[in-house]
Amino acid sequence: MTAVRPDTVPQQAPAAQAPFPTGFLWGAATAAYQVEGAAAERGRTPCIWDTFSHTPGKVLNGDTGDVAADHFHRYRDDVALMKRLGLQAYRFSVSWSRVQPTGRGPAVESGLDFYRSLVDELLAAGIKPVATLYHWDLPQELEDAGGWPERATAERFADYAAIMARALGDRVSMWTTLNEPWCSAFLGYGSGVHAPGRTEPAAALRAAHHLNLAHGRATEALRANLPAAAQTSVTLNLHQVRPLTDSAADADAARRIDAVGNRIFTGPMLKGAYPEDLLADTERIVNWPELIHEGDLAAIAAPIDVLGVNYYTPTIVSTPADGAGDTRNDGHGSSDHSPWPGSEHVAFHLAEGKPRTAMNWSVDPNGLHALLMDVSREHPDLPLMVTENGAAFDDAPDADGRVHDPERIAYLHGHLEAVRRAVADGADVRGYFLWSLMDNFEWGYGYAKRFGAVYVDYATQRRTPKSSAHWYGDVIARHALPPQA
Repeated sequence: MTAVRPDTVPQQAPAAQAPFPTGFLWGAATAAYQVEGAAAERGRTPCIWDTFSHTPGKVLNGDTGDVAADHFHRYRDDVALMKRLGLQAYRFSVSWSRVQPTGRGPAVESGLDFYRSLVDELLAAGIKPVATLYHWDLPQELEDAGGWPERATAERFADYAAIMARALGDRVSMWTTLNEPWCSAFLGYGSGVHAPGRTEPAAALRAAHHLNLAHGRATEALRANLPAAAQTSVTLNLHQVRPLTDSAADADAARRIDAVGNRIFTGPMLKGAYPEDLLADTERIVNWPELIHEGDLAAIAAPIDVLGVNYYTPTIVSTPADGAGDTRNDGHGSSDHSPWPGSEHVAFHLAEGKPRTAMNWSVDPNGLHALLMDVSREHPDLPLMVTENGAAFDDAPDADGRVHDPERIAYLHGHLEAVRRAVADGADVRGYFLWSLMDNFEWGYGYAKRFGAVYVDYATQRRTPKSSAHWYGDVIARHALPPQA
């Protein structure tokens, strides 16, 4: 059962300074493989993360998502907790292999029923459901057929999107096609630190194109099957790239990482073309004219209603001097293989003098403000939403069972103030989703890293809201930031 102390549940507070816009949406997010568990129930078959996590040496401590936070069985208690904390929206992802076990053919109704029940529970609690179709969990059978480097996977994804729109379109009004396709392509097929664990630069670039195409085809499928008022979006982990110095060499390093980290997606999705410098940087790796078929770019550029932006830490880069060893402190895991095809020589750095999270990521709220402003200036007519932002710290219950996490509160306060400043400076930011609602399976780190505002005791599955959960509930109640302690 959920451990919530009535005296710590936030009450309605008078408005503080720094108000957020009317209608600004407050939520929290999770992902299916990270929280659901029930890995083999109701017809669900393995996804690439099941296979990857069960492969010795791939995930810290041999952890898997077989049980995770057991959200599949405990979703009613979890929704009740969301309501008590005052959440207005819950961003969840759908397990493709729970709904369509082979990635092809008709849906399994028992899999759809779980998401129908979850959405109904959210709506009954007055919480807006926000559905993400893909958060990295490709059905293993599609990976066995070649995975995202194969064009057919994009077509299968469009079929799956249509299934979900028909099943939930009467109840879910906000849809996201892909979460962080950069990670799917370049950590999954480039550096190999994420499932499926391949280390093939050409395959990573091919995967990026087919993820772009999948987004476009899925957007078309959603539009064809949803009510006209429904909103479609995509969520990108845009890198807030900075050169280490003002040298021309470091400026070129920043340009390169911006190209393969950001513009490889924003170019075709929002402008209908891949950037010429990206094509030049990577032409020795992949044959772009052969990869991009007629009509692809028009499909990828299908209009969206909102752009989701995920941000955790800035990306600081340089071009090493002759003879200097390259470093890849990019925050994306340890591998002998680079997730930056065509720019493997670029070095990455941590921000000097900044606090660090348990992920060894620099805490820098100014990066979020700068990123939102950059995207807003580049695409002034496209509403934005912060769809993930948060931090991992080494949380543990005290002698009374409470979990105090002042570092996370400080992180969230700084980043929410950055969002508020961006709105004041003209950025059209419509909402904020804290990552994550609860502690969960943190991919290659297993259960060693805790991002949640709610502490999960994995042995008992007991939920305990941390201080940050109550603080965030107070922010929501105020619709404004409280004075910083």
